[in-house]
Amino acid sequence: MAKSETKTPVLAPARLVPLIMVVTVGVIIWFIPPPEGVKQEAWHLLAIFVATVVGFIAKPLPMGAVAMIGIMMTALTGTLGISDALSGFGNTVIWLVGAAFFISRAVIKTGLGARIAYYFMKLFGKKTLGLSYGLGFADLVLAPAMPSNTAREGGIIMPLIRSVAEVYDSDPTKNTEHRIGSFLMLSAFQINVITSAMFMTAMAANPLIAELAGESGVQISWGNWLLAALLPGVTSLILIPLFVYKFYGPEIKETPAAQELADEKLNEMGPITPGEWITGGVIALLLVLWVGGQAWSINATTAAFVGLAVLLITGVLTWQDMLDEKGAWDTIVWFAALVMMASQLNALGFVPWFGETVAQKVSGLEWTTAFLILALVYFYSHYMFASQTAHISAMYAPFLAIALTVGTPPVLAALVLAFFSNLFSSLTHYANGPAPVVFGTGYVSMGAWWGMGAVVSFINIVIWVGVGWIWWEIIGLM
Repeated sequence: MAKSETKTPVLAPARLVPLIMVVTVGVIIWFIPPPEGVKQEAWHLLAIFVATVVGFIAKPLPMGAVAMIGIMMTALTGTLGISDALSGFGNTVIWLVGAAFFISRAVIKTGLGARIAYYFMKLFGKKTLGLSYGLGFADLVLAPAMPSNTAREGGIIMPLIRSVAEVYDSDPTKNTEHRIGSFLMLSAFQINVITSAMFMTAMAANPLIAELAGESGVQISWGNWLLAALLPGVTSLILIPLFVYKFYGPEIKETPAAQELADEKLNEMGPITPGEWITGGVIALLLVLWVGGQAWSINATTAAFVGLAVLLITGVLTWQDMLDEKGAWDTIVWFAALVMMASQLNALGFVPWFGETVAQKVSGLEWTTAFLILALVYFYSHYMFASQTAHISAMYAPFLAIALTVGTPPVLAALVLAFFSNLFSSLTHYANGPAPVVFGTGYVSMGAWWGMGAVVSFINIVIWVGVGWIWWEIIGLM
């Protein structure tokens, strides 16, 4: 009789060098005497917070694991009580993000996302530029209900681009990527950056921004975010693909085969299924509730749970589907940790102290000049970050505090920094989640990515500050 073999569990320890880096940073800050005016507890929490953010960048462990360790350290060191350390999990915005992730799974599971993309592909796909706009419209329609911009770009839009590229034999392994694939990949990525900026629920860290702004006394609703982003966002969606087409255009200008492919895929999918109808109805309901929720006293998180409940009751989603949505649970954990730390840093007086200290350095400048300098520094410092979340966590609250101190209108300051927190993702091939996914296809070289990213970033700033400024005066943000 054969002896049964017992498998030794495979260990997956933390990466040693990044771990040492994280610990070193935290220990150094911890033992530096706090500046005058800063409480010892606030300084120690800052050390844990900075170490956590460095952990997000260096990634000795996944982000959720790093966040859990950060929570543990705040309680273990006595910096915070355990109730305060776990308080982030009771934040409503965290569960808004989680619910939106679950709803986005329904969009993918039912095939509704692919059907929408194929429809726009069929409608606009006669020419390459039109195809780019069609895929952009699909991203725009999906964005409000899909907080994972990586899922939108990598799970829905990019596979369609690959399919079109195959039809036209556009393949980086054959040095034919510029036939059509390069343009579509770069254009779709830049469009994804813009749509992520337009909705509070279009990127996972956007609700974190709203929460951080709330900690500074500035309230941002889902509807206010959309209203402020509407005109500059639509302008960018029109102009950016045109710019990419002009300076990084495809060799193939006419794409009738793309329309044929879309038509073929739609025929294969058949009639709209009940699951798609229900999911589409839920999304429509959510948009109504998110836009008009304040008038009806319906919280955005409550609305998201209403939509989620409908999907569960009707069987479009199962509990197992929710358990399998690892991105949602990971986001909930790191979100809770960051919200807790940011809230406590504010409550302990560190954020106001930092804002006042830096504001003294720019005293004497008009608030418009001071804010523009702050916003540009915030934007282009993203070259140093491989994570939107890490950048927002480290810099959003302090820069907002400085902006408020120099006299910037509160809602304007919070929203401009919020929009820039998405638009700076145009810069590099590691700037956000979708960037390495798209870059990894090999269709766009690093030189082209950085060069086009730098120019596109400038155009977006001009659009969102120029057109946006006029628009924000009209809607009363100024």
